[in-house]
Amino acid sequence: MKKYQLIDDTVKLGKIILYRIQALKSFGYIKKGELGGFVQGEHNLSQSGPCWVSEDAKVYGNAKVHGNAYIFGYANVSGTAEVYEHAEVYGNAKVYGNAYVFGTAEVYGYANVFGYANVSGNAKVYEDAKVSGKADIFGYANISGDANIYGDAEVYGDAEVYGNAEVYGNAKVYDNAKVYGNAKVKETLY
Repeated sequence: MKKYQLIDDTVKLGKIILYRIQALKSFGYIKKGELGGFVQGEHNLSQSGPCWVSEDAKVYGNAKVHGNAYIFGYANVSGTAEVYEHAEVYGNAKVYGNAYVFGTAEVYGYANVFGYANVSGNAKVYEDAKVSGKADIFGYANISGDANIYGDAEVYGDAEVYGNAEVYGNAKVYDNAKVYGNAKVKETLY
């Protein structure tokens, strides 16, 4: 049995029509009859597992939400992005392009994760931070403020990048490293 259906409450994004979802049965924290967020079609949100799109969040294009993932607030997941396992995307955050958010990672605030970027483990990307290119954020890393991580950069361990800092190229920031202010890191820092 399906866990949700598309209902006639719609919104338009250009030429794309998104449909509000409604739970057909109770599962996880969701009760039967509860209204959710918006999807373009059933290909965007798995009918199995407790994953859910809630409030005014939107999932469209070829994006997929599955596993135990939870998208809520005004968040947008689009392109061919995937959010899965126990990951959460919320607030006004956007995950798009070919990005992946998984593990117990959180993307929130006005953060953007896009390109071929990965955010996983217990990592958090929030406030106005941007993660793009083929950047990989994992472990317990925190990316916040107006930080910008791009290229093939990796931030992991308990590392923090915040303020107006940039980490790019093939840089690796890890262990307990902190990059902040207007710092620009192109080389490995630990």
